[in-house]
Amino acid sequence: MAVFLLLFSVLLFSCFLPRTVVYAQRSFTIRDITLSIEPGPDVRRDINVTLRCRAIVSVSGQEALSREYTIYKDSRPIYTKASSTLEDLLYPLPHSRVSNSGRYKCAINIQGQQMSSRVQKLTVTGLSKPLLHLNKSLVMNGEELTATCTAPNETGSILFYFYEGTKEIVEEQVNSDQVEVKFRLDSEGIHWIHCSYKVFVGGDSLKSNESNSVIVSVKELPFAVVLEIAPQSRIYEGDLVFISCTVSNGSEDPHLSSEDPHLISEETHLYLSQGNKLLSSGHTKVNYSMMALANSPEDFECKLEMGKIKKTTTKTVLVLELFSTPTLTMSPAEVFQKEYLTLTCKSKSYASERLRPEELTYTLDPLQSLLIPKEDGVFFGRVLQYDFNYTCVATARGIVKRSPTLTIRPKVFVSTPKISAVGLVVIGRPFQILCQSDTGSLPINYTLMEDYEPLRTVSVERSSDQAVFTVTISGSEQIKRYMCEAKNSRKEGELSKRLSVAVVEPLTEPTLIAGSAKFPNLPDVSEGDHLYLVCSVKGTPPVTFKWYRVGSELPLYITMSHDTNADYQIPALSKDHSGTYYCEAVNHANNVVRSDPVVIEDAAPLFNGTEKRLTNRVRYPLTSAAGAATRSQPQCISQRAGHDFLFCIERK
Repeated sequence: MAVFLLLFSVLLFSCFLPRTVVYAQRSFTIRDITLSIEPGPDVRRDINVTLRCRAIVSVSGQEALSREYTIYKDSRPIYTKASSTLEDLLYPLPHSRVSNSGRYKCAINIQGQQMSSRVQKLTVTGLSKPLLHLNKSLVMNGEELTATCTAPNETGSILFYFYEGTKEIVEEQVNSDQVEVKFRLDSEGIHWIHCSYKVFVGGDSLKSNESNSVIVSVKELPFAVVLEIAPQSRIYEGDLVFISCTVSNGSEDPHLSSEDPHLISEETHLYLSQGNKLLSSGHTKVNYSMMALANSPEDFECKLEMGKIKKTTTKTVLVLELFSTPTLTMSPAEVFQKEYLTLTCKSKSYASERLRPEELTYTLDPLQSLLIPKEDGVFFGRVLQYDFNYTCVATARGIVKRSPTLTIRPKVFVSTPKISAVGLVVIGRPFQILCQSDTGSLPINYTLMEDYEPLRTVSVERSSDQAVFTVTISGSEQIKRYMCEAKNSRKEGELSKRLSVAVVEPLTEPTLIAGSAKFPNLPDVSEGDHLYLVCSVKGTPPVTFKWYRVGSELPLYITMSHDTNADYQIPALSKDHSGTYYCEAVNHANNVVRSDPVVIEDAAPLFNGTEKRLTNRVRYPLTSAAGAATRSQPQCISQRAGHDFLFCIERK
């Protein structure tokens, strides 16, 4: 059994192995493909054209390959064919037409391998002459004609044109060489009708010559369509107008008889209309009456329809105005809430020969407007607190006319303004004053005043704008002189309170004084005493004080005081504290001031009797105009009992 299975496997493998090798290898290659146009790329119409697609394919073995050919025109496929022969693919274009013009190429596909030829352009020139045919050569006025225009054997998208002389009547585009249209000729007499066409090729178009001309005779109908309007002149709006639309069979013509197919029949219909509105209709006569209205939008038209025959007549009626459309005006032109106003409603003109003045009345809409009539067309009352629409209604002899809507928008009086400072107020520096009212219709004029004297006015016209004034004061009391006036009407403006705001005086006159607890006003201290370095300024607290010792960038001490002076204390004075000291101060005005320096130094030894005493010296250098320190002969304070230091002061 195992031997049998082995033999079966060997036979099966040897059977399938050759076919697998054939499909695993490429047994062909497409070397080239070309497209040619015969007899040539430029031909006249009716020439038989052939597109020849030739592919050169190298094949290993005798096995025939299935080839799929595709012909393209202007990048769109128009023909596909599968073939197993080596022959060229031929695509005929018999009796070529202009619509065959285009850019052609062919492509081949063999087992997924593809190749395309180069593009070849075919140009066919010459269009066939169009032929025109009409179903009738004699028609009645308004009767419908059927016309057929043919472009013999032309193909593609064709646009046909129909003409009466040089006037185009109708056009229609189709995808065939023939089209049928229907139209009417609107005047009696002889008419010459012809047609032409245009063929679209790619993005271009070619137009044919004109067709044969066909003569059509249009005969006047043996009926008269009569439109009569009474009265014939001086028609005023409100008058009753009578309109008659009739058709006559023309019995005065002796050649007409009852056998004439165009005589009035049951198929005859009359229509009376004005613009798009159908007023009435009937068989042979239509009567209609209406009130005349001025500025009528359309003419009157009487139309006869008898089968496919149509005939119309129109008339224009001039209607005179009995009175003009009223206008509504207000006085004064600008009003505020709860003020009084007068509305006047008047028609500028009226037909005095037809209308008495007392016949023309005026009312306001809505009637509940709360305005009182003073005289004809004049209304008086108090303005509402909100926007309101009024319309004037003029009436006379049944004619009602309304004025355009007048919208009353009462303005709001400006409220008492508020005055405030923008930011910090520092003496000697510019700052801004803001004037603002909570309510009031724009525009609002704000005026800044100093003790009732106007300084400057700013007009606020948009809600995003503000009335801001820039000023500078020289003293703290000057701030209370400023006030603000707001005005947006004819009455006097509203005045604000006086400006009340904290004023910052910049720091000046910084001084540094040294002293002890026993002698706070004299620089007389002994070694081991408690030393006070008092820094004083002139200006607005709070003040931040800093004490420095020359030779160190960092301050010895920093403190903030709500007074104009502060002190730095050295609890136990010693020789190590000798040196030069100064202080700096700053407040909200942000200007830093520095004192003159104070020098604490050892003095030369002094002898008093037999006892030697060590003294220290405190000096206050003078500052020249150039800023340099100068010395003068120090004034020394006499020694006091119980003290070990002598202090000398350089007085300014």
